[in-house]
Amino acid sequence: MINASNSENASQRILLTGASGFIASHIAQQLLSAGYTVVGTVRDPQNDEKVAHLKALEGAAERLEVVAANLMDDDPFSKYSDVDYIIHTASPYALDMDDPQKDLVDPAVHGTLSLLRAASTSARVKRVVITSSLAAVTDSPDKTKVLTEADWNTKSSLKRNPYYYSKMQAEKAAWKYMEDNDFDWDLVVVNPYMTIGPSLGPGLNNSNALLKNVALGGMPGILDLHWGFVDVRDVAKAHILAMETPQANGRYLCVAGKRSMREVVEFCRTNNIETKTLPTKNMEGAIGSFMTKVFSRFQPAGTGSYLRTHIGKSANIATEKIRADLGMTFRDVDETLAAAYKGIFQG
Repeated sequence: MINASNSENASQRILLTGASGFIASHIAQQLLSAGYTVVGTVRDPQNDEKVAHLKALEGAAERLEVVAANLMDDDPFSKYSDVDYIIHTASPYALDMDDPQKDLVDPAVHGTLSLLRAASTSARVKRVVITSSLAAVTDSPDKTKVLTEADWNTKSSLKRNPYYYSKMQAEKAAWKYMEDNDFDWDLVVVNPYMTIGPSLGPGLNNSNALLKNVALGGMPGILDLHWGFVDVRDVAKAHILAMETPQANGRYLCVAGKRSMREVVEFCRTNNIETKTLPTKNMEGAIGSFMTKVFSRFQPAGTGSYLRTHIGKSANIATEKIRADLGMTFRDVDETLAAAYKGIFQG
């Protein structure tokens, strides 16, 4: 348990897939801090640039093993399934791909099912926790509707928001697999919205990259976009609570709050973040939104689809379940934005 003594947790082994990723690195850090032993899968354990930050975590020398696994291998995870819990974060993420089926959907679905089949061969596994996304819940938010764990994305396709489609297909496949089989272990899914905050590893995740793009004037103006944000440290905590909490079940929407693009720009201006390059042109009205949709036709397919399906849309998300079942509390979005921008521009 997070609040248990380190000695009590040390006997518990956790398989963490995609361990070098933005969210997974924080999960690894928190697991190690709580005393757990972690087996983390990455594509290439010998790539120091990708795994050095994991090996530098406190407790890693004693309780972290970094191993190789590729989502598209026939059986990437069974050899590591002698563990008490599995947290599956590995999944490709990009708005634009040359072949969405091959590059997004196939690895997302195949990797998820391979992971569940590996768990089914283990006599030790108690629970699997999977990182899904709000992308599996909605494709185009509706201001008049409050989204809950019962909602599913029914609009995405290989041509319309293919990343969203991959997340929906992977999570649907996971629940279908559980329905078709009877195991001694159960499945819990965490569905975070746009995950931002401090990065433990190199590079920027896509959501932090969006924040950077806003601050550096990468948009034609202030668009009528609205985002749901959650701190990466809170997302990591939610996964561990979902793993540890006996009564945890089903899906958990994970979001701290919403901000419009204008509010993000004003946050940057107030906090002196790249103020010389911040967008100023108001494109939030009907004419601006029309021009944005025209502009979207000249963008890569995934980016264009995202803009057309999200301009003027804002999601209302219920988080009562994650708060009640897991006792989750969330950092204020402004605190998270500050931490994200500090990492982006100060390293």
